[in-house]
Amino acid sequence: MTVRTVEDFVALLRDELALPVTADDLDRDLNSVESWDSVQLLALCTILERETGRSLPLAEVLEAPSLEAVYQLAVRS
Repeated sequence: MTVRTVEDFVALLRDELALPVTADDLDRDLNSVESWDSVQLLALCTILERETGRSLPLAEVLEAPSLEAVYQLAVRS
């Protein structure tokens, strides 16, 4: 699965991490996302790097306030 769109990202979150999220959940604070924890963040980074073929800026990912922010880091040029 290549992550290009928000829909791709939501599908990845649901399929790979079993997070019960929709596109409407992406702008929520990470602390309010059901089943979210630091292990999920590390897994997400690994998956995104595999899918995009690029390294994510870890310092920025750790400061990301929402899944939307993580998505933007993953798809930015």
